[in-house]
Amino acid sequence: MSSDTGGQARDLIDDTIIAVAPNGGRRTTADHPALPVTVEDTARTAAECCEMGAAMLHVHVRRPDQRHSLDVDLYRDVTAAVRREAGPDMVIQATTESVGLYGPDEQMAMVRALRPEAISMALRELAPDEDHKARFSEFTAWLQRENIAGQIILYDRDDTARARAWAQEGVFDPAAMSVIFVTGKYTPPTTAMPIDLLPLFNDCADVFRDWMLCAFGPRETGCMTLAALLGGHCRVGFENNLALPDGERAPDNAAIVAATVNALDSVGLAAATPAQLRARWGL
Repeated sequence: MSSDTGGQARDLIDDTIIAVAPNGGRRTTADHPALPVTVEDTARTAAECCEMGAAMLHVHVRRPDQRHSLDVDLYRDVTAAVRREAGPDMVIQATTESVGLYGPDEQMAMVRALRPEAISMALRELAPDEDHKARFSEFTAWLQRENIAGQIILYDRDDTARARAWAQEGVFDPAAMSVIFVTGKYTPPTTAMPIDLLPLFNDCADVFRDWMLCAFGPRETGCMTLAALLGGHCRVGFENNLALPDGERAPDNAAIVAATVNALDSVGLAAATPAQLRARWGL
């Protein structure tokens, strides 16, 4: 990393953010014994992944039966545990994902009660149509006032078209918002391929402050490499993929983060530090 002022500025622009999504809301320890579902396991995983190069933890919390939850107290417990294990720097992003269990009012109420430093939110869940435009506008304006970093999840070209249109209409401020493109899916099982990114990228990547990719399946690292070369950022981990680049089963989330860092290094790119992410997002 360059020590001159210009080099530092370029690093803030060019270094690639790696977020780790270590569990998601659907997989359990039956899918992989190292998938973290308890507060303690999530915190330990966060520390391991931060050491390997992840700047952000995308966190889902689980009930004792491993079911997905948006419980505010569980989020507070995980946040405190991650701070103890991983230190103060790693950005903690709370999911608002419904997993079919929560409606928009409950999702937004969780955020207002928790006031996390960052959230991800699916456009199709919080604002599925034009009738929800005003409420989404008010919510994203509140996020900006509260200095909560919002990231909008976009699953397909209908989502990207609406996100671009709403940004251009001023429904939200795209300069203060990130997006994450999703390629592949759980149902029906669909493996993401690098080329799947291009239509979504072309639709609206230029509009937003920055963008990230998550990709389902064992081609995850290849997808992330293309995203980074296009100026985007990477979300990896057991939520979407259990395999290393060679197809072998990953022993844990930290190994996937390490493989992503190695892939970036192979094309002349570097992983952003938590401090760089905080500077980019104004946290």
